[in-house]
Amino acid sequence: MTSVKGLGPSSGPESETATTTRPAAGSQTLARGLSALQAVASAPSGVTAAEVADFVGVHRTIAYRLLSTLAQARFVTKGSDGKYRPAAALAVLGASFDNNVRQLAVPTLRLLADDLGTTVSLLVAEGDQQVAIAVIVPTLVFYQLSFHEGSRHPLERGAAGAALLASMPPRPGERDLVRQAREQGWVITHGEIEPDTYGLAVPVRRRPPSPPTCINLISHREDVVLNGRDAVVRAARQLSDILS
Repeated sequence: MTSVKGLGPSSGPESETATTTRPAAGSQTLARGLSALQAVASAPSGVTAAEVADFVGVHRTIAYRLLSTLAQARFVTKGSDGKYRPAAALAVLGASFDNNVRQLAVPTLRLLADDLGTTVSLLVAEGDQQVAIAVIVPTLVFYQLSFHEGSRHPLERGAAGAALLASMPPRPGERDLVRQAREQGWVITHGEIEPDTYGLAVPVRRRPPSPPTCINLISHREDVVLNGRDAVVRAARQLSDILS
């Protein structure tokens, strides 16, 4: 889950979609366009057409056509340095997700990350996966664990997965961690997604049909996770009120 610079196979789950998913012939252009949009959206400092071509796995001329179409729709814009960056229409599109939950949650997450001096995130359940929709790194700390917004992992892994499952009806054979999270309102794991990394997750109570949601804290240090537990619980309650 740790942050990786640049594009390509090592850039995270987005690249897996671009390189391993084989869409039906009729949807190939759409799939390539969406992959190109992912490449630009995941690199706010900008990417070149050549980098997008590598990310999508197409010739550079095809990447240019995809980017040109996205630019005409105002989803991306090309700067004077030749790099492509997210444009205004993408912000409008993103704001439509779950009634703008990310924008509503970021102020609370920002205060929490800066108070605790560690990375916090907001995740939702989507199918059998957990998806990070906001990742906030503390402002005044020079080194921190981080990962990409949009990163996906199975619900069966990590503290966030357990917390999200705890917001759902009990399932046959569910892990003890899920029952623990449901009973006490928080859960801590170690090394389930990244080696030697502690995770603390607290469900954010929301009304259906909103997806199961949780706040997640990650650190290499167990004391940071333990000492931050009460603050994360309070932040989750605040978000429950804000998002209700």
